Amino acid sequence: MEKKLKKVPERRCVGCGESKSKKELIRVVRAPDGTVSIDLTGKKSGRGAYLCHNALCLKKARKNKRLESNLDISIPDEVYERLEAELSGS
Repeated sequence: MEKKLKKVPERRCVGCGESKSKKELIRVVRAPDGTVSIDLTGKKSGRGAYLCHNALCLKKARKNKRLESNLDISIPDEVYERLEAELSGS
């Protein structure tokens, strides 16, 4: 018997709009209690938005408030600072 290939989940970057595999992106999540954090595991519960590992995508998303509109909440500056640190570290 032939093995079935697993479907690779894809998500769209809120910065550039490109679809990439879920593992290639950084997930920002709004938890049910309203806190916003970075989810490197991709398994936290809550509403998620995805970003490429690219500083330009983060800059575009921040300028156009795309994370805020996707998560329906204002994003604290420390979340953006952690994202910038994550991108510069990789």
